[in-house]
Amino acid sequence: MLTTRTLGTEGLAVSELGLGLMGMSQAYGTADERDERESIATIHRAIDLGVTFFDTAEVYGPYVNEELFARALAELDGARDRLVIATKFGFRIDENGAIAGVNSQPAHIRQAVEGSLRRLRTDRIDLLYQHRVDPQVPIEDVMGTMAELVREGKVRFLGLSEAGEQTIRRAHAVHPISALQSEYSLWERNLEERIIPTLRELHIGLVPFAPLGRGFLTGRAQRAEEYPEGDFRRGDPRYQGENFDANVRAASVVRDMAARKHVTPGQIALAWLLHKGNDIAPIPGTKRRTYLEENIAAADVRLTHSEMSTLDAALSPDKIAGPRYNEERMSTVDR
Repeated sequence: MLTTRTLGTEGLAVSELGLGLMGMSQAYGTADERDERESIATIHRAIDLGVTFFDTAEVYGPYVNEELFARALAELDGARDRLVIATKFGFRIDENGAIAGVNSQPAHIRQAVEGSLRRLRTDRIDLLYQHRVDPQVPIEDVMGTMAELVREGKVRFLGLSEAGEQTIRRAHAVHPISALQSEYSLWERNLEERIIPTLRELHIGLVPFAPLGRGFLTGRAQRAEEYPEGDFRRGDPRYQGENFDANVRAASVVRDMAARKHVTPGQIALAWLLHKGNDIAPIPGTKRRTYLEENIAAADVRLTHSEMSTLDAALSPDKIAGPRYNEERMSTVDR
């Protein structure tokens, strides 16, 4: 049974595990493998299991992921008011649907929000994130526009994604930030030294994306070259060559602990995150009901202090080989 967690100080209440929708439209697998009916059935099943927190973005697709979610909700009478819909703005998308940089100019923010409202078929966005920090636009101007959207009733809560410590502080001084979305997992611990302490000082929640290490922590990972063209993992440095071998060795502790506890490695990885604090609400993504149900069951897995320490040590940053992104993608992270 999923419990509710409150992120930030403005009253944002979400299920302890959410559902990331991106993979239903891009990044993992091929277009031929995507099945809209199964994706919609997965969304419906998530709601049945108590998930209230759903994450999308205009750039996923682009645009089609928000539309997919709207079609799923259209089949359920009254579901919208029980859910927290999070979406994001911040990329410049060209006429071919390709990312052409970032754009958080105030006029663009408003244009993006109107587009998301239309595609989601809703009158408000529950949680609006700036998807990536735009170095050309002061964060105070970005937050000022986002705060206006809150006052207008088009947005309820505000968030940032992959923002650094100083950006978080400056943004929060303009309007309370309810959540930071960023990559955080047993596999990726870059937030622990400075970002998580800052969030807790300011009472901001954390929404980890890729909480299963883009599939590596499920025990089902393959080498980069075994994934099809267009699959994100094909270009992931941690899936390549000697990095892959070293990371399989590091992740063996997750597999061994899962076997002892008669659960799956992915459930151990999600349970580790849930045990890290009640201000953390991960959003594992999947496009299939089978994996969704496996993920949700992680909420019932209990880890002892000793088990948490074992996992912390076995997958410490010095044990993981390779950067989490290639150089181009890392350039968009505000750190």
